[in-house]
Amino acid sequence: MAYLEMKQITKVFPGVVANDNINFSVEKGEIHALLGENGAGKTTLMNILYGLYRQTSGEIWINDKKVAITSPKEAIDLGIGMVHQHFMLIPALTIIENVVLGMKENKQILDLKRAASDVCAEAAKYDMTIDPFMETWKLSVGQQQRLEIIKALYRGVKLLILDEPTAVLTPQEVSVFFTMVRKLSEEGHTVIFITHKLPEVMQLCGRCTVLRHGKLETTVNINDVKNKQELARLMVGKDVEFSVQKTPAVPGEEVLSIKNLNARNNKGLPALKNVSFDVHAGEILGVAGVDGNGQSELVECLTGLRKIDSGVIRIMGVEIPKLAARTILEQGVSHIPEDRHRRGMLKDMSVKENLILMNYFKEPYSTKGFLNWKWISGYAQELCKEFNVKTPSIEEKADKLSGGNQQKFIVGRELERKPKLLIAMHPDRGLDIGATKYIQSRIVAARDSGSAVLLVSTELDEIMELSDRIIVMYEGGIIGLIDDPQVTREYIGLLMAGTRPQDSLEWMSPCP
Repeated sequence: MAYLEMKQITKVFPGVVANDNINFSVEKGEIHALLGENGAGKTTLMNILYGLYRQTSGEIWINDKKVAITSPKEAIDLGIGMVHQHFMLIPALTIIENVVLGMKENKQILDLKRAASDVCAEAAKYDMTIDPFMETWKLSVGQQQRLEIIKALYRGVKLLILDEPTAVLTPQEVSVFFTMVRKLSEEGHTVIFITHKLPEVMQLCGRCTVLRHGKLETTVNINDVKNKQELARLMVGKDVEFSVQKTPAVPGEEVLSIKNLNARNNKGLPALKNVSFDVHAGEILGVAGVDGNGQSELVECLTGLRKIDSGVIRIMGVEIPKLAARTILEQGVSHIPEDRHRRGMLKDMSVKENLILMNYFKEPYSTKGFLNWKWISGYAQELCKEFNVKTPSIEEKADKLSGGNQQKFIVGRELERKPKLLIAMHPDRGLDIGATKYIQSRIVAARDSGSAVLLVSTELDEIMELSDRIIVMYEGGIIGLIDDPQVTREYIGLLMAGTRPQDSLEWMSPCP
């Protein structure tokens, strides 16, 4: 008998059938993967299970009992928790306030100290250390993800839905996270694992359900799957090329130059310490490092979103630290941001409106102060087609799209600006394997057309595959600059942990 059964689930939105007669079941204590391309209906199906959406038709059964889930509260009461791809946290509240928000106690006065002690004890069970009274806005993206898991566990969930849980984690953190998930399974928790990372499915999960175009494609035992290529074929219906074709770089003029850059983080502590490097036209410089070692602050300094304490930043010879963000973009800079919701899009605007945010005041987008909507509509439709943005219409509000489709239209918008400098931070976060390889190939094409590319990613495989040179950041500084194509993952991993392997120093250029 299955622990969870979703029978003939259909969900219809205006203009699109997101889920079409899907049957989905999960056994108690298993780690079950849910796979599919961006917009295949995975998150919609799980939002129905969590009570954020009501199915148009179909039934949900838990422990052989039919249930009606009309809100997240009812889902939590049934032991169902969900960690969303985009976190449901209130930045102004502390960690412990976010955890207990909405929970009821028998006492009239909330005892935050006792709750904090309980939350810390819950976290310690999974080798996680937290400061419960830190304000949530001060946390890194990776720390916020771990907080969401703690919040769900503290509320006593038995079935945990994880939507792209490793998208914000480094390789080291992924290993720790897998250990935690396996421990949850051993304790009898059921885990539904939504991901686009096929090697993780092969490594962690027992079974896998694949959705395609809103319909159930198949459910397979992972032991019966030969390799990740077979999983990819089930997802997209054809063979997927896993490598990006890339010729050796031919660097040109210096586009970005940084000398002795120092800046502070949101806590007022040093985040960047004497950072110096340069990027040339026609090359990709990869920035590797564990999340929280200054990468976010670096990108914010380059894009005018954070003040610097000292140092020099030049783009095409122009000093930029005192320029406004828009003026910096006008220097020929495109920015794919770390957090697409905070920095990349306006959720209440349409897809069409979001696609012109950077250029609406220019011709042919506008003429004499009036927007040229006919031209804009044609441009938006072509861009959505080129980058395979799945949307019922370019008039659809951006927040109605899946996370992957939001990412695709942001990446497409920035690449289509033909930048002199492309600053790409986690450019394929949340994308399926086909979209990931397409976006990566477009970044390489931008390099080949003469753009200088600064690629910031915690995906070490991506950094190694795409970059012509690599800098490794550790505790706000650059611990090494690597330009040897034969460098190993293990070597870079040691640098990311702050270790300089003495037997391989010939692979590493001196720090700038």
